Amino acid sequence: PSPAPSPSAPASPTPTSSPTPSPSASTAGLGEATPQIELAGFVRQAASPTPAVVSGASGSPQASPSPSPSAASPTPTPSSAANPGWYAAPNPELAPTAAELAAYKALDCTKPENQRGGVFDDPAKFLVTCGNVDGGWYRFLLYPTIVEGKEIASASAQLDQQTGTQWTVQLTFKSGATSRWAKFTAANVNKDTAIVLDGLVMSAEYIAEAIPNGKTQISGNFTHKTANDLANILKYGALPLRFEQQTAETVSATLGNAELHAGLLAGIIGLILVLLYSVFYYRGLAVVTVASLALSAAIQYPLLVLLGQGIGYTLTLAGIAGLIVAVGVTADSFVVFFERLRDEIREGNTLRSAVEKGWVRARRTIVSADLVSLLAAIILYWLAVGDVRGFAFTLGLSTIVDLFIVFAFTKPLITLLARTAFFGNGHRLSGLDPGHLGVSRLPGTASAAQRVVPVRRV
Repeated sequence: PSPAPSPSAPASPTPTSSPTPSPSASTAGLGEATPQIELAGFVRQAASPTPAVVSGASGSPQASPSPSPSAASPTPTPSSAANPGWYAAPNPELAPTAAELAAYKALDCTKPENQRGGVFDDPAKFLVTCGNVDGGWYRFLLYPTIVEGKEIASASAQLDQQTGTQWTVQLTFKSGATSRWAKFTAANVNKDTAIVLDGLVMSAEYIAEAIPNGKTQISGNFTHKTANDLANILKYGALPLRFEQQTAETVSATLGNAELHAGLLAGIIGLILVLLYSVFYYRGLAVVTVASLALSAAIQYPLLVLLGQGIGYTLTLAGIAGLIVAVGVTADSFVVFFERLRDEIREGNTLRSAVEKGWVRARRTIVSADLVSLLAAIILYWLAVGDVRGFAFTLGLSTIVDLFIVFAFTKPLITLLARTAFFGNGHRLSGLDPGHLGVSRLPGTASAAQRVVPVRRV
């Protein structure tokens, strides 16, 4: 850890007289760098606004943590109001180099190129940078890092337990950083720290008290959003990669609504085509297809509603695409069963016998096909992100429902229909008529020439 700066050294370069900013939750410049808590030793005007306060999680922050510099600290003098800044108080044991001081003087934080971040600084060295604090850009000269982002255990936005109205950020450190943070805060009460991400200052805090247990509370003029943003910076700021924007597209609410309606329309058209094909090719057996698809929809809709309330699942356009694909999976199960049923009839089995034998042959194919779809959906959901997971989720859910429908509803329904005269006698609209199957007559039924006409005895 870097030694704590002492404000008793000879005067250093002239600081600005700009007011100290309040905390800010700006998330500009998210990138590869780790969020860092650094000793800044800022010289601050006594009349500056109240900054963020760092204190123990159970401690009470000071009401007005804006002390004047100590007598040995350099006295701030006015500088350009267009380029305000804070600089580190001098420390004879650890002082910035002449080049770093010159860089601080020359830094202009009003220029856009200095507001983008992306400076992957050395944690062991001083840092000259800018920061968007309380809506204004300031320049900073910061001491080396005390604690790095990877040493933060947790960070969350919470209401102050004492006031119940003030939003704070509750921060805890991992074991190795807890003792270092305790020594640092004990040695630097009434001094400042800065949170740095991607080379930019995200927030500047005032140390109100020593924090021996690592449970730290950052309080200030936070709203729920700014406190939550700062907590997210502390939790997720350390990323092992850099993002490069390839494309950017703005989708309005109207366009998104149009795409949703287009997806639903495509699903309805696909469903109608499946039903028309079933009616044209399987005729009366299409009743089984319609009833099974209707029951499948009646099961899936409440499941999606319950999952939306229980796990926060949202049906997206990709999810609708998964449902459309699932209609094809379900229709495929019917086709397999119907074709096996017809094959058994062609081989000379009666309709009732053909239903049972055809089911034994068809169910292996149906189960195998559905398991392949389910396995693909699970792999997609596990490996993919974003909309692809929505597609995989609805596809997997629909496949499971399809298995249930085929075993619990479709097969029993066909067994019942086989006992009716309409299907059992091979009506020409049943889909099982001899002409449609390519046989002279259905096995187990008599032809007109074979029918016995009872004769009344006289």
